Amino acid sequence: MKAVILAGGLGTRLKPYTTVFPKPLMPIGESPILEIIIRQLKARGFDEITLAVGHLAELIMAFFNDGSKYGLKIDYSREEKKLGTAGGLGLLKNRLKDDFLVMNGDVLTSLDFSEFLAFHKRTGSKATIALNQRHVDIDFGVIELDSDRRLRGYTEKPRIDYLVSMGVYAFHESILEYIPANPYLDIPDLMKRLLADGETVNGYIHEGYWLDIGRPDDYRKGQ
Repeated sequence: MKAVILAGGLGTRLKPYTTVFPKPLMPIGESPILEIIIRQLKARGFDEITLAVGHLAELIMAFFNDGSKYGLKIDYSREEKKLGTAGGLGLLKNRLKDDFLVMNGDVLTSLDFSEFLAFHKRTGSKATIALNQRHVDIDFGVIELDSDRRLRGYTEKPRIDYLVSMGVYAFHESILEYIPANPYLDIPDLMKRLLADGETVNGYIHEGYWLDIGRPDDYRKGQ
């Protein structure tokens, strides 16, 4: 199985650490977050990984080399300019076949990546997004009015649940038709292109552990 890990970001939210140190090499315990991800992928049967690198690429390439020390193959796609989270896949059109996994290089999760990819294959869709449930607590009474400003509802301190993208995706190779070579493109805009063209995009809800360690609060939790 094939995975592409997006490891080229600037890590702006974790500055000043990421000024001289790429975010995927930020430690969680005794290991860089990217090494944890690669070992998880290996344990789930992935045997080929492409690291999309940019910011401080040399440090990442020197650390992981060809992947032989992890028992799998690692190669690299180096972006000379910012292409966004989806645009970089346009550089890999000759290297991506069938269905494959794409994920951010700063995701700490208990998601079973192989089961996620298998779910995607069963649906036959072009794209599947891994989702996690989050909520926000409102500290006030929330009022609903109609168009004449008459009261229609009053909920005291409600909790609002919502689903967020985990930064983990499964794609079919046909999605590359929607990614032109070199222009900047982020994955949310790619999803909008698919929907506008009538394509089906599925969600896969993961109820287990998930942190985006690119956020300072989540990084501290991951320690």
